[in-house]
Amino acid sequence: MIGRPLDGEAATFYVGYIALVEGDDPVAALEAQLDEVMALAAGIGEEESLGRYAVGKWSIRQVLNHVTDTERAFGFRALWFGRGFTTELDGFDQHVSVDGAEADRVSWKELVEEFRLVRGTTIALFRHMPEAGWGRSGVARGAVVSVRALAFLTAGHAAHHLGILRERYLA
Repeated sequence: MIGRPLDGEAATFYVGYIALVEGDDPVAALEAQLDEVMALAAGIGEEESLGRYAVGKWSIRQVLNHVTDTERAFGFRALWFGRGFTTELDGFDQHVSVDGAEADRVSWKELVEEFRLVRGTTIALFRHMPEAGWGRSGVARGAVVSVRALAFLTAGHAAHHLGILRERYLA
């Protein structure tokens, strides 16, 4: 059993995301969440996916793309530290990523499929993480983060944005 991250395994900023994940098995949480995202996405049409809940807010497409890109970043960090690399990694600026992706030019169907594929590789990465890898950590964005915390952060970050989609975009 992997177990939940302990205090100090992630920056304080991330504690709220980790709290959104139920149980002690982040791989099971990631697998269950994939089904949840796919079901939610199936109920959103192409035109609706361009919607924003307020001026200046991201579209639904941009939100999903942001979740996908952040998952890639967290996954790379987990790979890097889990394999034993010790070089500090830079931060990930969500605004640069969202602007650079131009997600509103990509169809909703393609963005959903991209998320599904990325989540599949994330699940495989964590499913096959060696026991020693789970205990490793490194510095990313100027703060220590463990591989275990990154697995929970991946699921928690997605859960956070799923909540926003349900409460502000689809309500």
